[in-house]
Amino acid sequence: MILTFIGTAGSGKTTLTAEFGEYLEENGYAVSYVNLDTGVKRLPYKPDLDVREEITAWELMEKGLGPNGAIVNSYDILAPKVEEYAGKIRGLEKRSDYVIIDTPGQMETFLFHEFGVRLMEAFPDALGVYLFSPEILRKPTDFCFALFFGLMIDLRLGITTVPALSKVDTVEDIGKLRKFLDDVEYLTARLKLEPSTQGLLAYRLCSALPELAPPTRVLYLSAKRREGFDELETVAYEHYCTCGDLT
Repeated sequence: MILTFIGTAGSGKTTLTAEFGEYLEENGYAVSYVNLDTGVKRLPYKPDLDVREEITAWELMEKGLGPNGAIVNSYDILAPKVEEYAGKIRGLEKRSDYVIIDTPGQMETFLFHEFGVRLMEAFPDALGVYLFSPEILRKPTDFCFALFFGLMIDLRLGITTVPALSKVDTVEDIGKLRKFLDDVEYLTARLKLEPSTQGLLAYRLCSALPELAPPTRVLYLSAKRREGFDELETVAYEHYCTCGDLT
């Protein structure tokens, strides 16, 4: 099965790739690792497939490009070989129980570049995990944004995507956050009280959420404490065996 970690820079994708992969190996699974980040210098895991063997953003920066331009240009270079990479990932899938894909640190280079979109088109059966950090959840509208962004990733990449709050070990009162994330009806009712235009928009979006997507559980993960790993494993199993609805 193919598991793809997606999220903004600093959301914990690479650390989670290493820790969850090691967790799976300790439980007897064969795991393969794929690094799609051309800008990373060091990895806490040994990749079985690494785009840096083809090109790195650092090489392009040495030629005069800025950091953002180098990253975008690196995926321009990789794009013609997307089918080759898809074939290699399928090969890893055949010999492994899990293939974990660690996507670029800059999420937009994966979601808005043809390399990422075309690559995931080859794996409609993959499970995406959208990681978002606790620090973005400051007000009720932020919770609506987080839930909807996971749905947008699903729409953009064409793969089932589950939202996951990362770094939960840094949260003092996880119950407060779960109240908003786990109960869309509660969140919608709370948003109805928001007087701003932003609040009205979030209220309307969350009101429509049950009609737009099937209910999906939010995962609560900590790579540091390996918290939520058992539930992530369960969600992956349910997705691939189609015996669960991910709720």
